[in-house]
Amino acid sequence: MIGQDKKGRPGKRALTAAAALLLGGLVFGAFRLARPAAKFSTAEVKRKEFVDYLEVKGEVKALRSVIIAAPYGAGDLQIMRLAANGAKVKKGDVLVEFDDTTVRQKLAQDQSALKSAEAEIHQSRAAARLKQEQDLTDVMKAKFDVQKARLDASKQEIVSVIEGEEAKLKLADAEQKVKETEAKLKADRSAAGADLASKQQKHDQAAFQVQQDERSLASLALRAPLDGVVALQNHWQPQGGPTPFKPGDRAWPGAAIAELPDSSKLKISARVEEAERGQLKLGQTGTVRVDAVPDGSFEGRIDTISPTASLDFGAGWPVPRNFSVEVAFSNSDARLAPGMGAVVRVAVERVSSGIVIPSSALFRKAGRTVAYVRRGSKFEETTVEVLRRSGDEALIAKGLQPGEQLALKDPTLAE
Repeated sequence: MIGQDKKGRPGKRALTAAAALLLGGLVFGAFRLARPAAKFSTAEVKRKEFVDYLEVKGEVKALRSVIIAAPYGAGDLQIMRLAANGAKVKKGDVLVEFDDTTVRQKLAQDQSALKSAEAEIHQSRAAARLKQEQDLTDVMKAKFDVQKARLDASKQEIVSVIEGEEAKLKLADAEQKVKETEAKLKADRSAAGADLASKQQKHDQAAFQVQQDERSLASLALRAPLDGVVALQNHWQPQGGPTPFKPGDRAWPGAAIAELPDSSKLKISARVEEAERGQLKLGQTGTVRVDAVPDGSFEGRIDTISPTASLDFGAGWPVPRNFSVEVAFSNSDARLAPGMGAVVRVAVERVSSGIVIPSSALFRKAGRTVAYVRRGSKFEETTVEVLRRSGDEALIAKGLQPGEQLALKDPTLAE
């Protein structure tokens, strides 16, 4: 018996030690859960309206934009000055200036040709006036000679027969001379008119060419047609691939140099998955948060939802198919600009009376969702069933009652 007791004592000691360790763990855990509740921030379980929000990420874009393109018929198009990418400009500001040396030289030559044409017209008109005055003088003299010859022929009764015949011949010659001078006057007028018309045509061509040069010269300075933000366009470089235009580059007629979005009329362009699209409706309103304007307060309205899915090439590889959504701003701010990131928060469903708690009061323990409910001076772990979450709030299906206080930090991890 004494031997058996001695043999059994080590087993009893091990059992006693294990029980002591277990009891110590329970006491330690109880001690940790029984820490004063005042050391932890708490939140109250409330019965109130729960709003399920859908957050849609997108980008601020302009409803209308203008492409600034290189002009046609302006010769060599080397960029001398160019507005910086992202620069804010006002209507009338110069965006692009091309080298105008060649056009100015051609303009000077054509202006010289125009002055020469104008001088030729003045000379032709002066010569035509002189010739016309001479022709008129000749006509007047010929008519005077006719009158004199008629007067001499009227003296036939008092002069000899021979003198009378001579007078008749002189009258006929004088009348013929009048016809010749009048015909010459008419012919000279016609020739002068044709010559003047030819020189006027030459003048008009020179004037047209000067106007073309002036238009080409004016087109080499591209100005902003509206207020906006400059977005330089890419062109292909053999060594660098697609790169934005810069001073020194040569463009071609019609090349898109820059895009100028109308910043006075903006929208938010976004892409959503099929499940999210099913929760959105045209006309729904929501709040808009713009990353670059953190202190701004904006409202938006869903203006467009695409009826069919399309490839979203901006979402990486493999290219997904999703739906496009456009949100119109209800208010504006001068600080808004195309390209800014934005988040639209839309209320897609409301539960008028639900048990609502902060999402930060929920914790995961051994695959379960739990909350720590305040019971006197300690917190009690309680399993809860979450119906849905939205933002920083959660709708609870069961496990909690309104008025209960929940720990916002896991009390079992507090030091």
